[in-house]
Amino acid sequence: MNIALGDWCRRKVGLARPFVSFTSLGVFDDDGELLGVSVFHNWDPEAGVIEVSGASSSARWLPRRVLYELFSYVFNQLGCQALVMRVAPENTRIQRILRAYGYEETRIRRLRGRDQDDLIFILYDDVWRANGFHRENKEFADGQERAEAA
Repeated sequence: MNIALGDWCRRKVGLARPFVSFTSLGVFDDDGELLGVSVFHNWDPEAGVIEVSGASSSARWLPRRVLYELFSYVFNQLGCQALVMRVAPENTRIQRILRAYGYEETRIRRLRGRDQDDLIFILYDDVWRANGFHRENKEFADGQERAEAA
C-alpha cells in the first residue's frame, strides 16, 4: 500500500521519478475513496529533518485531526526538529495555508529547472507546538510530563 500511495502522489504532482525510501499516509473518506496522500521522504535522522510532498483529489482531505496526525508523526514519533516542503511559486493556495500554519519561506532560483524557481517552506517543531492550531500538543506534552515523572 505504501508504494501505491507514493506512486499516486507522484503522478498527481507530476514527478518523473518515484519516491525512494519513504513513508506515505493516505486519507480516505467513509466510502474508501482516496482523498489525499502525504509522502515523507529525504529523512535525515542525524539532522532531524524530513521532507513532505502531498497531493489530493479533494479539499476535504486535511481536517484538523489529520493535520495533527501528520505533524505528530514528524515531530512526536520521528523526533524531527524541522519539516521541509517544496512548493511551486504558482501554488498560491498551499502557500497561504503554510504561512498561516507558521512555516518559514525561502525562494531558491532555478531549483525546479533553468527557468523555474522553487519555494522552500520549513516548519520547526517548537513553532508547530506553539502555533495554537492543536490543543493535542498540550495534551501530548502533559502526557509526556506525567510519563517522565512516573
